[in-house]
Amino acid sequence: MIALVAVALAGLATLVVSAIVIGVTDRRQSEAWRRIAEQRRREWERRQRQLHGRPHHVDAWGDEDTD
Repeated sequence: MIALVAVALAGLATLVVSAIVIGVTDRRQSEAWRRIAEQRRREWERRQRQLHGRPHHVDAWGDEDTD
């Protein structure tokens, strides 16, 4: 019985440590991912201007405001 409790506690400890490591790693990487997304967005907008010949505005959150 003690062995079963020990295995269960070890499993829970592993989950907690994994969650902490993943959270810290994600927090450190979030700025890099935002920078990459911004660069991709600017590149996409540049291609849209080339294809359509005029500024192309996209309101990405426009459909979220309708209730």
